[in-house]
Amino acid sequence: MDDINKKSKEELMRDMKPPGAYLDSLSGFSDIIGTIKQAENAAKELLKETSGPLKSESNSKQPADEEKQTDEAPVEEKTLEELLEILDALIGLENIKQNVKSLINYVKIRKLREENELPNPPLSLHMVFTGNPGTGKTTVARILSELYKAIGVLSKGQLVEVDRSGLVAGFVGQTAIKTSEAVTSALGGILFIDEAYALAPEIGTGNDFGREAIETLLKLMEDHRDDLIVIVAGYSDPMERFITSNPGLESRFNRYVFFPDYNSEELYDIFDTMCKKSEYVLTDDAKDYAREHFSMIYETREDNFGNARHVRNFFENIVTVHSDRVSSLEGHTRDDLTMVITEDLVDAAKM
Repeated sequence: MDDINKKSKEELMRDMKPPGAYLDSLSGFSDIIGTIKQAENAAKELLKETSGPLKSESNSKQPADEEKQTDEAPVEEKTLEELLEILDALIGLENIKQNVKSLINYVKIRKLREENELPNPPLSLHMVFTGNPGTGKTTVARILSELYKAIGVLSKGQLVEVDRSGLVAGFVGQTAIKTSEAVTSALGGILFIDEAYALAPEIGTGNDFGREAIETLLKLMEDHRDDLIVIVAGYSDPMERFITSNPGLESRFNRYVFFPDYNSEELYDIFDTMCKKSEYVLTDDAKDYAREHFSMIYETREDNFGNARHVRNFFENIVTVHSDRVSSLEGHTRDDLTMVITEDLVDAAKM
């Protein structure tokens, strides 16, 4: 037993570190920790440059309110009366304005009936907007989303605009995810799908992920029917084919709004509004030329006439021509910077 104890003591003495060795060990450990910290700081700096968070950072969650303040700018809410004034101020679209007002009145009375425990027939607010480009479809949809928010139909009132590329992915299984993300961003507001007919290509075009997007969309519309409105838009004939391509679409989209082409006077009024907004002043001769130009454009328009888009392009061409002309002058006056002459319009029409 004494030999064992003696051996144990000897082994213990041999294993004990000399004086100061423990401190040296701590110092070495500190060096290691310091190196790790330096490496971590360097990694953070590198990832900061490439906008990639560390795993531990990505798992940390901010409060929901803080995230919302970071990602979304506050939106100034307008009253129902202010929104109706904005709607009335739109050029043309008289039938559409009346349709929107009737729809708002219907929804308001429907809510009052609910509050008084009266029955209401089933209601679908999903809509189909048809017509040529540049006829105000997106503008009306944006006003409508805010109107629905003002009367309590929608919780947020935002408008999310997408087309096929915003819903359809290029690989199997990704389209449903992409469509779900678009719908999620529109919850509480309106999802506006432009050229929606592109989701349902004509028969014989083979397998297409657009059909997956439609099926996913229909399911999500049902899941969120109390706080989501979907508006599909496009040319009249292709949109009819799109709606009839799926029974689910036909049952959910039963409100059609047709946006006619602007007539020549309305096209001129749109142009005049653009000029005034940017403080360009047309001479009397230039005004006459502009009216003749829009009359000719309207009379010779094709099936896919661009309407307000054509006006916008024409206006931008005028600004370019005007800038070229005025830049060659010496001693620019305020009138030079604002006055648009007939020659500016003639040259712009050639572009």
